[in-house]
Amino acid sequence: MTMTDEPFPHLDEEQVLSATSGHCSKEFRAKPTELQRLINEALDVLAALGLPLDETARRLERIALAFLAVADVKHSADWSAAKSFSDRWALTTRQIIEYWNRNFGENVSSGSYDDIRRKDLLLAVHAGIVVPDQPDTARNNPRRAYALADEYADAVRAYGTSGFEAAAELAIMGKETLADRWVAERALARIPIEVAPGVELSFGPGEHNMLIKATIQQFLPRFGCDAVVLYVGDAEKKDLHIDRDRLRELRCFQLDHGELPDVIAYSETKNWLFVIEAVHSFGPISNVRHDRLTALLRDSTAGIVFITAFSDRLSFRRWIKDIAWKTDVWIASEPDHIIHFDGERFLGPYAH
Repeated sequence: MTMTDEPFPHLDEEQVLSATSGHCSKEFRAKPTELQRLINEALDVLAALGLPLDETARRLERIALAFLAVADVKHSADWSAAKSFSDRWALTTRQIIEYWNRNFGENVSSGSYDDIRRKDLLLAVHAGIVVPDQPDTARNNPRRAYALADEYADAVRAYGTSGFEAAAELAIMGKETLADRWVAERALARIPIEVAPGVELSFGPGEHNMLIKATIQQFLPRFGCDAVVLYVGDAEKKDLHIDRDRLRELRCFQLDHGELPDVIAYSETKNWLFVIEAVHSFGPISNVRHDRLTALLRDSTAGIVFITAFSDRLSFRRWIKDIAWKTDVWIASEPDHIIHFDGERFLGPYAH
């Protein structure tokens, strides 16, 4: 039949919401259990094919629904009969909306068709999992239709069987998947962290403390330039580790619990002092925090490097508007990369 003219989180009942919100309806309503399951199955398939799914729950839902329409999968029992390009099954973005409304009980306005192309199909098309029927046409051509690429069809049809994992591995064999490309491990020299001779830190439980631990075990060996940890505090014990003598030598400010960052480390080779905030439920190094810490560290003999650490991109997105210029951001889920908030310099101190 021809209609032609982004370990990821599964979504629970509260997360899988109606796609109509923001278009025709202001109501958020939970989807039927069967559709929730089908959406999660689609995300399973896309993840196995190397699609990065570090998106909000709402966007994951839409990505899954768009993929289901393109493959003509209405029920969990339909995976073995999924259609691809060679089956002459391709849908325009308007037809995808019609498919949603007819088969999934949605009520999406046809006027939102461009969101399908720009947001919901974007990752799958970019990865080559979904392909346009007429690749030479303009991307915003409303008559352009989209189909499941034949090279991934056997893997998609194997979903739900014991052969799915092998079929998915075969489909991506020899390919650099989008997830591989975006989170490619860089060949960085790893340097052991010296906290203090014979000192082994024991962190309390909790996500914030785990992020602090990650900055010490993963960030500093990659980017710390032989840094030695001078101060660490966790949620239970503000001075879990502190080298007062060395901090005094570097003319750091008098340590006050109201002003302390989570980690302070010193690189003697660079004469840099890393001031690190690990963000879980409290904010990053904002303009106000940056100004305050800069003033307190004005007499330091070391250059100051401000780092805000996040556990993942979702957490980063929540706080991005508050991050100060002349600082850097590190994300634990992608430890080999760093984000610099300014163009003048990269991972280095500014005059203070």
